[in-house]
This record gives sequence, structure tokens and C-alpha cells, in this order.
Amino acid sequence: MNALVHSGGDSLRAAANARLIALIRAGAVALGVFLSGFVLREPAPYELYMAGLIAVWAVFGLRISRHAVPLLVLLILFNIGGFISMSQLADIGDIPLYLAVSLFLAFTAVFFAAIVEAQPGLLDVIFGAWVAAAAVTALAGILGYFQAFPGAEMFTRYGRAAGVFEDPNVFGPFLTLPAIYLLHRMMTGRAGAAFLSLPPFIVIALGLFLSFSRGAWGLFLFSAVMLTLALFIHNRRGLIRLRITAMCIAATVLAVVGLLVALQIPAVADLFAQRAQLVQEYDAGRLGRFARHAIGFLLATERPLGIGPLEFGRIYGEDTHNIWLKALLAYSWLGFAAYLTLIAWTVAAAFRMLFRARQWQPYLLCTYIVFIGHIALGSVIDTDHWRHFYLMLGMLWGMMALEQRRQAGLGRMPARSGE
Repeated sequence: MNALVHSGGDSLRAAANARLIALIRAGAVALGVFLSGFVLREPAPYELYMAGLIAVWAVFGLRISRHAVPLLVLLILFNIGGFISMSQLADIGDIPLYLAVSLFLAFTAVFFAAIVEAQPGLLDVIFGAWVAAAAVTALAGILGYFQAFPGAEMFTRYGRAAGVFEDPNVFGPFLTLPAIYLLHRMMTGRAGAAFLSLPPFIVIALGLFLSFSRGAWGLFLFSAVMLTLALFIHNRRGLIRLRITAMCIAATVLAVVGLLVALQIPAVADLFAQRAQLVQEYDAGRLGRFARHAIGFLLATERPLGIGPLEFGRIYGEDTHNIWLKALLAYSWLGFAAYLTLIAWTVAAAFRMLFRARQWQPYLLCTYIVFIGHIALGSVIDTDHWRHFYLMLGMLWGMMALEQRRQAGLGRMPARSGE
């Protein structure tokens, strides 16, 4: 009897310890994702925290499976291309720090891929922390834009909401995936979950609007439309389709009314009229964004080893504002080839599993749609050091690895009699 009691006590302690470890693990990941919403300079608190987290996790058993090895190899090749490009410079200045951040962000993508593959339940933690970070930084941006308290302008840049970001053009895209995830919950979740998703969605959407980032506006609209179409196609039940249709109509009406109300504020109306123009003066000028793109691609054909990270901006006064051109010039042809392969591989492999009935399918759908939008956005904005881009990349590869493991497991299962 005593032996049985002792054995039962050991089991309870083991279960309690396992639960405590799981909570610590989830909290550590949540804090890391939350910190990704506060990037005023490099290195940001996110880098410092994640460096420690990855190191501790590695000590206690971080495992990179064979499914994540292509991600690791391609990201390392991309960064090797950066060091090759740096070799073309006589004065490297602060370039080593820039490349160190690039390499570190690559490791964060591999880290998130590994932990998602090992524990798919962490996807809920990641998305919850991302929504919290987006709501906090969006609220800061809103308060800053309307100068709600003395010193609130610290949360704005160039008269636009920036939250706790250095650039409104990064702040806006950072908010997009949480907004799309909340939209997904409102369209498909239970009534209670849909109702609770509405307040943070409104805050995040307003912050995104006040960023006055044309790229962020386009990214959100593209993602929302694609999500709606995907859900409408995937869900064959008439009730779900009716709900999606009704929510689309309601969202459109609310958006129009909200926009009309916002435009009654002169400062908002003036900045909106300026930012709503598809082509700005700095886009189409003699040495505007598009002219620099043409010059840069011609230069890249002559410089297979690149010209050095950040060198394009020093020569022409502005950075490339194009991730493909950035890859060619700052990471050499090798880096460009690795990046192109990585993006094509990710898009193709994730698409094949997009509508399969899996517990992680909602996360996959939202992440994939916003990731596609970021690829398109990269043609007019440099997404090189966007922390949340690497987070999305890691999540996609983690879910791809989960699917590969599932398929391998099914392939080993013996066929049932009669099949």
C-alpha cells in the first residue's frame, strides 16, 4: 500500500513539474513574440531576449529536424552572400552589425520552425502574444497621433502613427497578421470568440489606418479579400457562407462610415489625400524609387558579388526599397538565388496543404495569406530586417514540417482490411 501511495505521489509530482515546465516554456515564447512589437533601433530588446531564449532552449534540447534543414541551409547561404558582398567594401563601418542582425533573424526563423514542429500548441501562444503586442503598439500609435497626453508624439513619425516602431511602414505591416487572425475568428469562431475579437480588431485596424502606410493599407485589403474568398470556397455549409457574407457587408459599411467620420478631422483628411495617391513624387521622380530600381537592377547585372550591404543608400541617397534588389546588391547573386529559392519553396509547399483539415489550419491560412502579401510588398519596400517576416517564415516551415511528419506517419501505417 505504501508503495502504491509513493508511486502515486511521484506521478503527481511529475505531472505538476511537466505542467510547470510547459507554462514556463509558453510564457518564454509569448514574451519573445510580444517584444517583436517594440523595435525602435537595432539591436532591439527582441534580439537580446531571443538570443538568450534560443541559447537556453538549445541547452535543454532544441532539435532541428531534417524537415527544417532546407530552411537553415538557404538562410545561411543568403547570409554568406551578405559577407561576400561586404568583401567588396574598403570601409566596412557598421556593416558587420547589420549582417549579424540578418544572421540572427535567420536563426529566429529556424527556432520558431523547430518549436512549432515539436509543439504545435505553441501556435496559439504565438498568435495570442502577437495580438497583444499589436493591440498595445497600435494603441500607443493612436494616442500619439491624437496627442492624447504630453509627449505622446514619441509614438509618431512624420505626422503618422508609428507605435513603438521606428518606421510607420513597418508598424503597419506588423499589425496585419493579428488583424487578419482576429477577422478569421470573427468569421468562423463561436459567437463569444467573435465578440471578444472585435475590440482588439478595431484598435489594431485604426492603428493600421493611422500609419498612413500605402503598403500596409494594400497589404491589409489584399489579405482580407483573400481570406474571405478562401473561407467562402473552403466552407461548403450555407450557414457559414451566409455568416461570411453578412460580416463582409457589415465590415464594408463600418469601414466606409469610419472613414467618413475620420475624414471630418482636417489633419486626417489632408494626410489621407496625400498618402492615398498611388504614385508619390519620390516614387516617379528623376531619381525616385522606380528610377533607382532600374538603375539598381542594371548595376546588379555587372556586380555578381554585390556592392556591399547599405552601400546603395550611400550612393543614391535612399535605400533600395525592394527586397529583390536588396538581395542582389547587398547579398550577391548567391544570396539572391538562396532567397528566391526559399520564397518559392515556401509558397509552393505551404499551398499544397492550405485546405487540409488540421488543427493548425486556421493559423496556416492566415499566415500564408499575409506572407504572400509581404512578398508582393517587398517589391516596393525593403523587408530585409522585419522581425515579424522571419517569424511568419518560421511558423510556415514549422507547419510544413508537421504536415510532412503526418504524411510520413500515415505512409507507415498498415492498410486496413478491405481497403
